[in-house]
Amino acid sequence: MACLLIYDRRFLDHDPGRAHPECPQRLSAVLDGLRSAGLAGRLRPISFRQAAADQLALVHEPAYVDLVRLMCDEGFTSIGSDDTRLCAKSYDVAALAAGGAMAACDAVMAGTARRAFCAVRPPGHHALADQAMGFCLFNNAAIAAEHLRRRHGLERVAIVDFDAHHGNGTQSVFESCASVLYVSIHERPGSIDFPGSGQADEVGTGPGRGYTLNVPLSRGAGDAEYRAAIEREILPALRRFRPEMLLLSAGFDALAADAISHLALEPESFGWITEQLLTAADHYTGGRVVSILEGGYALDCLGAAAARHVAALLG
Repeated sequence: MACLLIYDRRFLDHDPGRAHPECPQRLSAVLDGLRSAGLAGRLRPISFRQAAADQLALVHEPAYVDLVRLMCDEGFTSIGSDDTRLCAKSYDVAALAAGGAMAACDAVMAGTARRAFCAVRPPGHHALADQAMGFCLFNNAAIAAEHLRRRHGLERVAIVDFDAHHGNGTQSVFESCASVLYVSIHERPGSIDFPGSGQADEVGTGPGRGYTLNVPLSRGAGDAEYRAAIEREILPALRRFRPEMLLLSAGFDALAADAISHLALEPESFGWITEQLLTAADHYTGGRVVSILEGGYALDCLGAAAARHVAALLG
């Protein structure tokens, strides 16, 4: 099955500084993993461009978009908190990542392919409407979802986030919206320090109540716990919602080898997790799936995990 690839070497230009976990080598590891697995040649690259300020403002406050650009231009080295770093090129790279996610959605909606993998950075799911957070500047998945609603008229977009950390930014953007189902499976708040949200009783507000599903897992959770959560909670939620498009916030920091969480998945786990989610997508979306890279910091096995994920996307 054809799968598109969103990648540009300029994604390596966002430099958070020495020893920062969200380093350019992350993306190099992902691409090396795809090549080693013989998958790179099976992916179809497409062209894309940087998101314009008004496109970023689909989910972000215009003043915040301007602030990120200004701080990069003025030489600031962090924004929001010390762990969310900047360099001179960070605005352009983050806007390019958002633009890539939107281009992937456009191509899938046009029928160019049914699936796409966005090998982009910096990640996005912690970025709030008006605040950078957790290595994230602009919320790529949220921007893609809102783009699908506004440009393509979709009424039901699902985002499944399997990063080890709760996607507090994405949840915040859509917590009062009934047109976007946000599902996050992550390490339980309290077991992990950041971001401190994502309890099971966070289910959305107002018209969006019931359209947020958080599935927190205990420290040390592995395949058995993930399988149970997917089968008992996540797949039934997708069946009830019947999405027209499935977006994946594809984080690989739940690996046992990843020092930034305390979960216990292995690279092959991401193959069957993806396959389970694709089965649901095939029933309701016509197979339309766009996967957007989030976290994953264990460079020795990140590429293998991403390769299992992409192999499943390729079918």
